[in-house]
Amino acid sequence: MPHRKFESKGVAVPSGRFSRLARFGGMAGGIAGGMLLDGAKQLAQGKRPSVSDLLLTPANAIKVTHQLAQLRGAAMKVGQLMSMDAGEMLPPEMAEILGRLRSDAQHMPNSQLQAALNAHWGVGWQARFAEFSFKPVAAASIGQVHRAKTKDGRDLAIKIQYPGVRHSIDSDVNNVASLMRLSGVLPKTLNIAPMLAEAKRELHQEADYKQEGQYLKRFAELLADSPEFLVPKLHADFTTQSVLAMDYVDGVPVESLTDAPQEERDRLMTLLVGLLFRELFEFRLMQTDPNFANYRYNTTTKQLVLLDFGATREFPPEMPEQYRRLMNAGLAGDREAARRAMIDISFFTEATPDHYQAAVIDMFELSLDPLRDNAPFDFGNTDIALRLRDGGMAIGQERTFWHIPPMDTLFLQRKFGGVYMLASRLKARVNVRALMQPYL
Repeated sequence: MPHRKFESKGVAVPSGRFSRLARFGGMAGGIAGGMLLDGAKQLAQGKRPSVSDLLLTPANAIKVTHQLAQLRGAAMKVGQLMSMDAGEMLPPEMAEILGRLRSDAQHMPNSQLQAALNAHWGVGWQARFAEFSFKPVAAASIGQVHRAKTKDGRDLAIKIQYPGVRHSIDSDVNNVASLMRLSGVLPKTLNIAPMLAEAKRELHQEADYKQEGQYLKRFAELLADSPEFLVPKLHADFTTQSVLAMDYVDGVPVESLTDAPQEERDRLMTLLVGLLFRELFEFRLMQTDPNFANYRYNTTTKQLVLLDFGATREFPPEMPEQYRRLMNAGLAGDREAARRAMIDISFFTEATPDHYQAAVIDMFELSLDPLRDNAPFDFGNTDIALRLRDGGMAIGQERTFWHIPPMDTLFLQRKFGGVYMLASRLKARVNVRALMQPYL
């Protein structure tokens, strides 16, 4: 069968350190020029604009989004992470703009893709395939996915990393952090060094496709007794540090199931919530990226497909017990026991002001509502998500005291929040208490 080639009007990824730095410089220069013009206009009208007001104009936000989307790699990933993790810290305009990055990835042009595959597989790699589609089936922050069929009959999904991504991670993270500081949306007193170090660590891990392949295999083994889940098989002979090959699996995006029968939506979210508890309490191994694109649903086999394991995290042995104590204290209404458990987990310290501790405990108690009754909880008929967001924003506005919990805790909270958001979007009804009970 001849190779199929599709026309691809992709946007080349700047792969050199200096070309990427120039993009950041151009972005900053364009923003600064826009600020001067906007500032002059407002001064002429008798207003005294603040620096952050000038930075967060729609025009500047569009510039940032466009440039980060073209840089891709860590620059785009940090924008995505900030839109999800720091929503309560960022002004709504910035959070909305960064949120667009979750769906704005552009793919490589054919010439750059060919050169990348020549480098990873060697010249003449096409001879191993009966068919290779040059039109990607998906494009994300650090790579894009293509469908291919091998000469020996395997139907594969092949994820190919953008050139230069791995080598640009540290500088990209530092540059995006500088943009955030420049914007004034983060307090100068906040030590974000641990968060930046962790962002770099996670991104280096996500850029190692050989390691992701090993996590893919581990989850397939851990879920071998659960046929309701489908983890694609790894194909090691086509996998390198920058290319990941796995079975191609049919499925629809989980967030597209908003009109599916109620029973199907309930079952899907029951599977996801149950998996979340197994990851924490049984496996101590969790895929921590809550991006909805990491899950698909096979409408024929009724299986939940798990796709992306780049952000997999192993938890320390004491973590399940710490969360077990916290959950039991919360469900028993014992605020003091919950406070001590939160200190052990490092949500805050003994020195944290009492009103801040109380606000965090209030949010935790609110988040337990789906667990209080041994009955299906209707995620489509509750305003808890909005109330949690408002509570987070209120805490975030207290800029004199910000405490960053340990990264394991932040990543776990991110996953909890993502599953909650999906359950709300699907208006699912889930007996969360029954799923949690075996671990309490």
